[in-house]
Amino acid sequence: MELGKDTTEKTLYDYQIDDLNAIFKHLEESHVNANLLYQLPTGGGKTVVFSEIARRYIEESQKKVVVLTHRIELSSQTSKMLTGFGVKNKIINSEVKELKDQDEYMCFVAMVETLNNRLQEEKIEINNIGLVIIDEAHYNSFRKLFKHFKTATILGVTATPLSSNIKLPMKDNYKKLIVGESIASLIKRNFLAKANLYNYDVSLQSLKLGISGDYTVKSSDELYGNHSMLGKLLAAYKEIAEGTKTLIFNNGINTSRYVYETFRRAGYNVRHLDNKNNAAERREILDWFSNTPDAILSSVSILTTGFDEPSVETIILNRATRSLTLYFQMIGRGSRVLKDKKEFNVIDLGNNLARFGPWDSPIDWQEIFHFPDFYLENIKNDEEIEREFVYEMPPDLRAKFSKSNNIEFNVKAEYKKVFAEGLKSKVVLERSIEQHAQICIENAEDVFDARILAKELKEEIAYRIRQYSYCIMNNTKNYKEWLEEDYGRKLRSSISKKFAQRM
Repeated sequence: MELGKDTTEKTLYDYQIDDLNAIFKHLEESHVNANLLYQLPTGGGKTVVFSEIARRYIEESQKKVVVLTHRIELSSQTSKMLTGFGVKNKIINSEVKELKDQDEYMCFVAMVETLNNRLQEEKIEINNIGLVIIDEAHYNSFRKLFKHFKTATILGVTATPLSSNIKLPMKDNYKKLIVGESIASLIKRNFLAKANLYNYDVSLQSLKLGISGDYTVKSSDELYGNHSMLGKLLAAYKEIAEGTKTLIFNNGINTSRYVYETFRRAGYNVRHLDNKNNAAERREILDWFSNTPDAILSSVSILTTGFDEPSVETIILNRATRSLTLYFQMIGRGSRVLKDKKEFNVIDLGNNLARFGPWDSPIDWQEIFHFPDFYLENIKNDEEIEREFVYEMPPDLRAKFSKSNNIEFNVKAEYKKVFAEGLKSKVVLERSIEQHAQICIENAEDVFDARILAKELKEEIAYRIRQYSYCIMNNTKNYKEWLEEDYGRKLRSSISKKFAQRM
């Protein structure tokens, strides 16, 4: 019962055929309720695979298939794909109150809430169901439907086999995980675009975790809505992505609106989209985004699933998350390949790359599936990430200090030296200020030029202060802010004194 290339080569790639055969082998060898989970990266063609599964399952078993989704857009996309595979199907949406014509169909596509309501009201009963396919299976909203399909086999499909609820692990509902092709392999074979990853140093100490285990919208809005972070975002866009079609992910509506205003005032072609936009507004905004080469779209997590715009060239993570699923979903929006697009940019302003590793790095999905608690407990915390971060001066800024042979200053090494010499710890900052003043003077014509250069060192100063505060074990936000202001004052003073001495 192997699936041959001759019948499906128009629509399926070899790796998808291998996965299909593995799934059907499991279905043949297993009893009822041997629920199966299938992992394939975003962009790997999950809908294609399960559409062929539905077609073949109906043909071989003469039993019905139900496909469950959690979004209206996904329902219609899935229905179209199934139709393309020759599977006649009916969407069960809010308008469908009963199923008098159910004998005309072998496949049904339904949203979770709608189907659950109809089954609870006992207005709908679908006979002869053999297989239930759950798209985006990591969402927990599907669990409530399991009791209605006790005699069927459930196939969950997801890019990230890690439950959205820590207390409800996926291994409780699925007996086995089949892992598909890796992101790195799909890039190598030109099925996915290569990500150019850029991460910026961000202090997340002010962020708070909510009961969901992820950062709260309120604390995210406070951090990402402030003037400094909006400036950092705009600078990162100018440095890496100017002129490219860019999708920005934010954690709060307020932040997204601030982002929109920031880019609009800077003269860029930008729009804002959130879940308060109605269907017509959303369609108009997404059409504009699709047809505008240099479009910038600032959004809240609304576009993480069910949205496909292959022409996206840059993804900006203007938020932090502790959700591995969300991390992959956001970056995956830029990974589609086009004839003239083989790469895309990812700009990370939330330490996400440090928390989860590069998007295309190997990941042991079997271990995450079987031992989710262990994985979640070992996600790096923010302080650890910030301690390990190594600041590198951007090339365009380094060019402004081209007359200085050496611009390095290692705070940790200097602290050890000062400690060994029996001096006070503040000597570290005095030596750092001295070094900064020196390179400003070496690259300036006069005191005014030098002070302008000193302002450009804001990021590096913040990094050095943070390293120093770890050394002396005083890492409070207020203390670091005071140190930064004091450092700036002393640096300006040192520059003035050095120029006076030169005169």
